[in-house]
Amino acid sequence: MSSLPRLPAFFDKDQASTYDERFAKLVAMRDAIHLIMGSAFADLPANARILCVGAGTGAEVFYLSRKYPGWHFTAVEPAAAMLDVFRRRAAEEGISERCSFHEGYLDSLPPTDEFDAATSILVSQFILDPEVRREFFEGIATRLKPGGPLLSADLSTHLASNEGQGVFNLWLGMLASSAMPAEQIAQMRAAYERDVAILPPGEVEAIIMAGGFGQPLRILQTLLIRAWFARRAESIS
Repeated sequence: MSSLPRLPAFFDKDQASTYDERFAKLVAMRDAIHLIMGSAFADLPANARILCVGAGTGAEVFYLSRKYPGWHFTAVEPAAAMLDVFRRRAAEEGISERCSFHEGYLDSLPPTDEFDAATSILVSQFILDPEVRREFFEGIATRLKPGGPLLSADLSTHLASNEGQGVFNLWLGMLASSAMPAEQIAQMRAAYERDVAILPPGEVEAIIMAGGFGQPLRILQTLLIRAWFARRAESIS
């Protein structure tokens, strides 16, 4: 959405080309989300149309495109440098004709037929205003078919609790043990404090529901990352 805050520095041009490589040692966490996503979407039509909001360099699209060769993907991504990486890799994978690329936020995507499913992976956490975050999910819901599924994941914990602080510290320790440079960890920690709304899971779920979805299912937790599966409500008030 146009009212989203500025993107963190690791989405900039100088960082986008090496984004995937820098997080390569954490790929098991991403793969767990993809494994569940592929199963959760298994009952979609053979020619399903998937909306990928905040598609980044296209990781979930590449996974789903290999698993479901008849699907088409609309990738929405405001960071031009990330989308450039996605376009190049899509050409290398031979799936460019199955992808539509939109540089910008969801509210600037031209009207289309309703989508069969949507993904929003590590995206809504960057929306600091809860009402704007609700509108973000509502924007996804209005573009989905009634009952259409959403796979959403964000950084989420109750930071004010002992448990939340423990999880957060383990997260930082994991980054350090993956040989991530201390300078980069410090940069990410500053970004968490400045650019990321790390909310308790119940608050995230309430926002998703207020945006036009049924009760989200908690389907995965890998330290700070939590993932949910929800379906668009039959009607959106």
